Amino acid sequence: MRYISILGATGSIGTQTLEVLRNSNNNFKLLGFSANKNYNEVINIINEFNPDYAAITDETTYKKVKDFCCRNNISIDISYGIDGLNKVATLASVDIVVTSVVGMIGLVPTINAIKAGKNIALANKETLVVGGKIVKTEAKKHNVEILPVDSEHGAIFQCLQGNKHSELRKIILTASGGPFRGKTLEELKSVSLKDALAHPKWNMGKKITIDSATLMNKGLEVIEAHWLFNIDYSDIEVVVHPQSVIHSMVEYIDGSVLAQMATTDMKLPIQYAINYPNRKRSVVEYLDFYKIKSLTFEQPDISTFKCLKLAYEAGKIGGTMPTILNGANEVAVDLFINNKVSFLKIGDIIEECMNIFSYSDNFTIDDILETDNKVRKYVYNKYGD
Repeated sequence: MRYISILGATGSIGTQTLEVLRNSNNNFKLLGFSANKNYNEVINIINEFNPDYAAITDETTYKKVKDFCCRNNISIDISYGIDGLNKVATLASVDIVVTSVVGMIGLVPTINAIKAGKNIALANKETLVVGGKIVKTEAKKHNVEILPVDSEHGAIFQCLQGNKHSELRKIILTASGGPFRGKTLEELKSVSLKDALAHPKWNMGKKITIDSATLMNKGLEVIEAHWLFNIDYSDIEVVVHPQSVIHSMVEYIDGSVLAQMATTDMKLPIQYAINYPNRKRSVVEYLDFYKIKSLTFEQPDISTFKCLKLAYEAGKIGGTMPTILNGANEVAVDLFINNKVSFLKIGDIIEECMNIFSYSDNFTIDDILETDNKVRKYVYNKYGD
């Protein structure tokens, strides 16, 4: 039996993790979880999984959940805010923490979980994007496994098993291309939120879906891959693969390319991460090769979708520059979702912030949080009215 905590249990990755647990109820016990505003889903999780701990980051929802549990004599420790997140992330009996919250809020709880010796099933991109150096140092210090949950990094992780890192030539991250693959800048000037959320392959939350439409999601994954697999940016290649059957590939020095293929279902990389190093019977539909008409590959258009180019630049600069990139992107995406800026303005805002904010090569967690806060305030003040 493995004891598990899920940070962000009501989000896209969190709910799919719960689906995996339903199919593995003899192997896992959900000991704690966190959520934000989804009251009904929180109550459903408490009733179904009977966890010992819950952390709620929205104050109104926290009070409602607390009241519900009191009225129904449900014995559960319910905590609030960032302190609650840290508590759920560091529970003494927990073996693995799934970090699936979206955004910078996941950074500190993930690092605290690592310091507490917990293995991490990582779905929170921002943790490695802004704090990769610190995360990898702490993971090595505390002998902690960082197990990737992203389908792309999960694919690479599998393709590396049993092979020597010194024999690796490059990593190939596949991208679906999102809903606007092949579009020109002129065509993207008037796209709507509804257009941007119409992803052709994956069912994800709003923020990640918008990131996929701008190709920033792939840019963040490039920075993640650099830290996860200790590989230079020059050896990380992005290839657009619209069918999303190959989730990523690795090429070795002898010219051999290993690819991980599967249906487009996040439950597979989740299942692999939380059961590693073992494989369990599939919780997803098996591939039917007779139904696959073709597998095609294209070069990404970084002139039209400049967020990918900006992410490469931020990663190569290093220091707190990825924090500037990420903070500007999170706010710009939020402003687009709320109809404050256009789709193309997202990339312009990120580029502006990378040009005007100074970065530091030597930094702490506090420096990351301070830089992130400054960037967010700047973007909201300038574009949020």
